[in-house]
Parts: sequence; C-alpha cells; structure tokens
Amino acid sequence: MSRAFFSGLRDSMSIAVGYLPVAVSFGLAAMYAGMTPWLALFTSLLVYAGASQFILVSLIAAGGAPISVIGIVLLMNLRHLFYGPAVLGRFDMTQRRLPLPLLAAGLTDEVFATAMARAQTQPAQGREYWYAGLQLGAYASWVGGTAIGVWFGRDWLAQSPLLAQTLGFVLPALFFALLLEVRKLVASRVLVAAMAATAILLYLLPSYIAIIAAMAVGALVSSRFPAGPPLSSARHAARDQADVK
Repeated sequence: MSRAFFSGLRDSMSIAVGYLPVAVSFGLAAMYAGMTPWLALFTSLLVYAGASQFILVSLIAAGGAPISVIGIVLLMNLRHLFYGPAVLGRFDMTQRRLPLPLLAAGLTDEVFATAMARAQTQPAQGREYWYAGLQLGAYASWVGGTAIGVWFGRDWLAQSPLLAQTLGFVLPALFFALLLEVRKLVASRVLVAAMAATAILLYLLPSYIAIIAAMAVGALVSSRFPAGPPLSSARHAARDQADVK
C-alpha cells in the first residue's frame, strides 16, 4: 500500500507544477486585501478551494456581507457534488479501507481530472492509497505556495513587473491543461455544449452561476446522448474483474 501511496505522490507533481504559482498569487492577493499572513495561510489550510479563494478575498476586500460571501463560495463549489460520485466509481467500494471524509477532503478540479484519467491504471487494491497520495501532494503544494506568496512573493513582484503580469494567466492555463486531459474521457459533443453554454451565459449571469448552469447543460447533453466508456476504461475494468477471479 505504501508503494501505491508514493505513486500517487509522484503523480501529484504534475498538479503541483500548476498549483504553486497560482497559490503564490493567492498569497499575494490575500495580503493586498488586508489579510494577515496567518489568516491567508489558514484560509488555504481550511478552505482549499482554488479559484473560490480568490473570489473570497475579492468579496472580503469589497466589504461583502458574511452571508453573501459564504453563499457565493458555496455556489461556486457545488460542482464537487458531481465530482464525488464519479471518483467513487473508480474504486471497489466493497473493499474500501479509507474513510469517505478523507477521500473527499482533497477533491479539487485538478485532482478529479487526474483521478478520472489515471485511477484505473492503478492496481485495484491500492487505488485508494494512490488517490490519497495524489490528494496529499496537491494539498501540500497549494498550502506551500500560499506560504511562499505570503512571506516572500511581495518582494519578488516588486522587483519583477513581468512576473506580476504572468501570474494572471496561470489559473486559466491550468484549467486548459485539465481540459486537454479530460477530453479523452468525455464525448466531444458534451465538451462543445458545455463550452458554448459557458461562453453565452458569462454575458448574462455572474460567473459562478454561469459555470454551474453550463455544467448542467453538459450533464443534460450527456444524458440525452449517452456514449459508451472509452476502450481503455473497458480494458481496465476487464483486468480488474480478472484479478478478482
């Protein structure tokens, strides 16, 4: 099981490469919004919500009411209700060893995309431990990047205006990389429908509502025009059944 766990840590390095600069920029944004260094780090330790943390900082800086701030952040993270069942489908629930709260604690967009793409390439018995390692590596990189941004990043940005401009493109680039990985698992028509709905709804609705509505459009298209599982997934499932027998 330790081998599977460390394999997950190794696979999390691809996520960490994208997380570190984004987390550094969050640490900077939190400081500019008036948060103390410890409060900024505590936010990443407890909230751990990526883009939602930037929204949280922006709302706090704008003097938003606590109820509205909490409500908006919760709306932005409703997508995780869809992620959880999909990830659990990659595990053998009859032989589950790790508690569900632990499996859910580190679920992010990037962890979800990586787990959906690679989980079935792992041996069935060690898959949960691989996933735990994947989560821990991603979480550690996000918290570590926040700490770097809080304590060191301000001086770096003051000395390098180009770096300050580049950080604004890190988060979109990270999500684009995720799209390239997920496209192998999702029918093209579903991706096109979700992308078109997002582009249209962003002109009509707040971004956090537009994203949720676009996800609903993608789910509707997928349910109306179902496609069979990818061939690689079918092969892995057959191999797992053979291992059980």
